[in-house]
Amino acid sequence: MKNKLALVVVTALLMLGVGQVPAQKLAKEECSLAVVSRLVSSKQPVCSSKVVQQMASQGHVFEQNQLGMASILIIGPDYSEKEALKWFERAAQRGYAPAQVNLAVMYMNGWGTPVNYAGALHWLNAAAAQGFPRAYYNMGILFLNGQGVRHDYAEAFRWFQKGAEANDADAQTNLGYLYDQGLGCQHSAETAIAWYRKAADAGNPLGQNNLADMYLRGEGISQNNVEAFRLFQKAAAQGSTAARIKLGYMYANGLGVKKDLETAYAWISAASMAGDRRGDYMIPVLEKLLTAKQISSASQKARSTPFKPDPQLPIDSFAS
Repeated sequence: MKNKLALVVVTALLMLGVGQVPAQKLAKEECSLAVVSRLVSSKQPVCSSKVVQQMASQGHVFEQNQLGMASILIIGPDYSEKEALKWFERAAQRGYAPAQVNLAVMYMNGWGTPVNYAGALHWLNAAAAQGFPRAYYNMGILFLNGQGVRHDYAEAFRWFQKGAEANDADAQTNLGYLYDQGLGCQHSAETAIAWYRKAADAGNPLGQNNLADMYLRGEGISQNNVEAFRLFQKAAAQGSTAARIKLGYMYANGLGVKKDLETAYAWISAASMAGDRRGDYMIPVLEKLLTAKQISSASQKARSTPFKPDPQLPIDSFAS
C-alpha cells in the first residue's frame, strides 16, 4: 500500500551561495534560510542564518519555524532534532499553524522526543482548526495507519478529502489511492484518476506515478503506453523509484518507447541502488541479453542517477 501513498524522506542538502537580505530591511518581513527556501520553493526573502536566529529569538514565528526545519535537516553542527523540537514548540505555542503541524510530525516520529500520538493529535487539531491543509493530510495519515487512533479508512478518507479540496497534492494523491482501492469509499477508478491528475499537474511525483499506472493498465481510462511512459519519466526524474522500475519495464518490452534493454537495465539498477529492489527480478534476465560492455555502461548511468529514494516519512509531512 505505502508504495502508492504520499510519504517522503528527509534529505540533507548543501548550503549554496544565495543573495541575502540585510536585517534592517526585514523588521516586518518573513526571512527564509537558503537551504529551507530551496527545499520548499519559498518566495520569501533569503537571509543569513545569523539574521534568522536573531529574528527567531525576538519571537518571529516564521523564523522559528525556519530554524526548526533547518534543524530537522541537521545541516550543520548547531542543528539537531532537539533544536528542531525547541523552535517548533515556540512557534506552535504562539499559534503558528505550520509549526503546529511540524511539532506534531516530530511527536509522530519520535524525533527529539519520545513518540507521543496524543501530543501529535493535539497540535494537528489546533492547526486544522485554523484551516491549515497540511494538518488535514497528516490527520489522514494517522487514521490510515492507525497511529494513536483507530485504524479507520473512512476517517482517513474524510481528512484526505479536506486536504485535497484545499489543494494539498499529497492529500490528493492519497485520496485518489483510496478511490482506486475502494478504501473508506466506493471504488471509482474514474474519480481516482481525477485526483491523481490534479496531484500530477501540481508536480507531485507519486501522483504522476499513480496516474501513469492507470494509463498503463487502462483502468478507468483508455490504455495509453505513450502517456504512461511520459508520466513515469516525470516521476522518475523527481526520484520515484517505483517509476524508475516501471520505466525499466517499459524499455525492456518496448511499451510507449523503442525497446532498449541497456536503458531498461540502467533504470532498474538505479531504483535498486536507491534501496527499492522490487525490480531486481528483471536484472538476471536482462544480463543474459546484454554484453558486458552494455552492462557496465548501464551500471554507470544508474550510479549517476540522482539519489532520491522513495519516502519513508516526511520532509513533505512538514509545513513551511
